[in-house]
Amino acid sequence: MARYKHYDYSQSVLIPVSLEQQLMPGTLEFAIHSLVESRIDTSIFEHRYSNDETGRLAYDPKILLKIILFAYSRGLVSSRKIERACRENVVFMALSCGQQPDHSTIAAFVSSMKDEIIVLFRDVLLVCEEMGLLGGTLFALDGCKVSSNASKDWSGTISELRRKKDKIEEKVKWLVREQVEADRRDEEDGKGGGGSSGLSNRREQIERLRKAAERIGKFLEENGPKIGRQGREIKSNVTDNESAKMKTSHGVIQGYNGQALVDSKHQVIIHGEAFGVGPDHDLLSPMIEGAKENMRAIGRGEDYFEGKALLADTNYHCEENLRKCREEGLEAYIPDTGFRKRDPRFAAQGKYKGKRGKKFELKDFVYDEVSDEYICPGGKRLRVEEKKTTVGRIIYRRYRAKKEDCDRCRLRGKCVRRTNIKGRNLMVPLGPVRASLSEEMGQKIDTQEGRRMYEQRMGIVEPVFANIRVQKGLDRFTLRGKIKVNIQWLLYCIVHNMGKIASYGFT
Repeated sequence: MARYKHYDYSQSVLIPVSLEQQLMPGTLEFAIHSLVESRIDTSIFEHRYSNDETGRLAYDPKILLKIILFAYSRGLVSSRKIERACRENVVFMALSCGQQPDHSTIAAFVSSMKDEIIVLFRDVLLVCEEMGLLGGTLFALDGCKVSSNASKDWSGTISELRRKKDKIEEKVKWLVREQVEADRRDEEDGKGGGGSSGLSNRREQIERLRKAAERIGKFLEENGPKIGRQGREIKSNVTDNESAKMKTSHGVIQGYNGQALVDSKHQVIIHGEAFGVGPDHDLLSPMIEGAKENMRAIGRGEDYFEGKALLADTNYHCEENLRKCREEGLEAYIPDTGFRKRDPRFAAQGKYKGKRGKKFELKDFVYDEVSDEYICPGGKRLRVEEKKTTVGRIIYRRYRAKKEDCDRCRLRGKCVRRTNIKGRNLMVPLGPVRASLSEEMGQKIDTQEGRRMYEQRMGIVEPVFANIRVQKGLDRFTLRGKIKVNIQWLLYCIVHNMGKIASYGFT
């Protein structure tokens, strides 16, 4: 017969635990503990408390900050999960020194750090600077789109939301009529109206839909149309109207765009901010200004970016951003959307090849100097329609054939593709308009040095987002509104930078 070791749950066990020994040098928890204790100024939180003489003792902001930062490093964003970790996880116990703040205290502390969060970020950035983790010569900018605590099903223009509210109200009326009819039938059959689980579910559905209609109605009373950068209405969101619908590689999400400006030496974030807009092209300027404020706060000069280099992808390419970089003295490498097609290294890749079966080009037409007309391969004449027109940065003269000539032409398939066109259009370049910053950037990116510089971008900034999203587990924001979401994003940026400090020998 098998024999087993005896066990007795009524037995008492005394387990000696040294909290300090749980925080081993070289670990992230040790770096968080040491930085918060010695390098981060938590006196900025003291104005919140008025319990000098009376009132309950408050949790020290250092304790709350330590457990929140460590929780974010472990992918714990929920305040209830953080509260539980402080009771069950020995490292959390060590960081909290055995204290167990409840979830409401933790949540209130995080969501109220509007004014303090940037100060905390700069304190950690100063440590990075003192440790020599900032190269200060090459930077990369990019964004990471993260889902918000709001469903895209609650999005729409004001007119769409009104229609949705009307549909819900119509559904409620129909369900109420069904409910009345069902009650009448039950009374006639002598069953009574309250015993059926189906009727109970219908009542719950009616109440749920009524609340949804009231919620949309209240939103419509308090909010007007949300206007985008182009002056047109964009979709609002009933749950979090500061978030936005954004296209990602995994589909459309309702979320925020977390931006990070990263130093190339050790991938330290020098500025981070969450924006409720999907496109990146409007975000370069505020990110540069935010980084300048941060560097000024840690003792660097106003001209910090002068003579430095900035890498950003095609989403940031526009005249305004290139002008901003020039004003700051930044050597920018921000390519246009067509730079891959011009790169001979990608010539063999199918998606960068030109389309087969090109239509007739300018070289296939014969110019008649006497009449100032072009003769097409089919023998028809194209006459001047516009003497000068500007497309992009080039001045053209436009020639056009007669519609009836193109309709009857046997070569139409190689010349005109659309059926509703009034005649073949031929654009003859006369010369360039004054070179733009965009054209200058294209010429710079197309050089060997330009390509060598730009190819460093992915290796600088993408691992930062991989660390935050995959290793740190940020798959969605749990707070609502730009201010609170920005707090969460900066907390993750702080944890990322603290990880760099821990990796490079903080003791």
